[in-house]
Amino acid sequence: MAAKKKSSAQTPSAKVSIASRPAAKKPTAKKLVAKTPVVTKPLADKPAIGRAATSKRPRPRGTALRAHAALVYDRLSAAYPDAHCALDFTNAFELLAATILSAQCTDKRVNMVTPALFAKYPNAHALAAARQEDVEEIIRSTGFFRSKAKSLIGMATALVERHGGEVPPDMGSLVVLPGVGRKTANVILGNAFGRNDGIVVDTHVTRLANRLALASGDDAVKLEQALLPLFPQERWTMLSHLLIEHGRQICDARKPRCGDCPLEDVCPSAMTT
Repeated sequence: MAAKKKSSAQTPSAKVSIASRPAAKKPTAKKLVAKTPVVTKPLADKPAIGRAATSKRPRPRGTALRAHAALVYDRLSAAYPDAHCALDFTNAFELLAATILSAQCTDKRVNMVTPALFAKYPNAHALAAARQEDVEEIIRSTGFFRSKAKSLIGMATALVERHGGEVPPDMGSLVVLPGVGRKTANVILGNAFGRNDGIVVDTHVTRLANRLALASGDDAVKLEQALLPLFPQERWTMLSHLLIEHGRQICDARKPRCGDCPLEDVCPSAMTT
C-alpha cells in the first residue's frame, strides 16, 4: 500500500512541467522552402553594373608583347603627330623650374604662372637670391606653394654652388638637386638636352601602361624598367608624350572613350557593348 501511494502521489511541479511542455511543431511549408538550396551564377558571369562588360582579350607575353608595344607606338604616333612636352620653356633652367611646379598641378596652370616667375627670376643666380615669401606669392595657384618655393630656391642655390648656375645634363647630378627625382630628371634630359636616358612615368603613363598591358603595377621605377626593353631607346622620350596625350584626350581615368580609341581592337582593357 505504501508503494502504491508513493507512485500516485507525484509532486505538483513534475506534473506542471510535463503538462506545460509545448507540443513539437511540424515544419511549415515556408521553412521547407527556405532550406531548399538556391543555385546562383558565379559573379564573374555578370557584367559590371553601370558600365560595359570588359573584353576577354588576353594580355600579350614574350615576343608578342614586343610586337604589341611596337603597334601601340605606331598607332599613337599616327594619332598624335604633334605630341610634345606641354610645359612652356626656352631653356633647361626654365623647364626644370616648371617641372618642379607641375607636381600635383596641371601643365596649363603652370604655364600661366611661369611667365611672371621667369620675368622676375630669369636664371638660377636670381632665383637663388630670392626671398621665399616672394616666390610663394607668384606660384601660390599651383598648390603646395610653400614646399615648391623652398624646392625652387634650393634647386637654384645648388645649381649656383655646384654647377656655376647651369643645369647639368646627366641623371646623377640632377636627382640630387632639391625637388628633383628620376621623373623630373627624365623630363629635363629628354626635352632640354635631347637625351633618351629613361622614360617619364607620370599618372597618365602609369594608367595607360597597365590598361594596354605593357606593364603592371603602380611603382614608377618598376614600371619604367619594364617599359624600357619594349621600345627602342630613341623612342623613350616620345613614348611618354604619346601616352600622356592619349591619356588626356581619350583614355580618361574615369571614363575612357574606347569607342574613339585607335587602339580599341588591340587593347586588353577595351570596353565592349
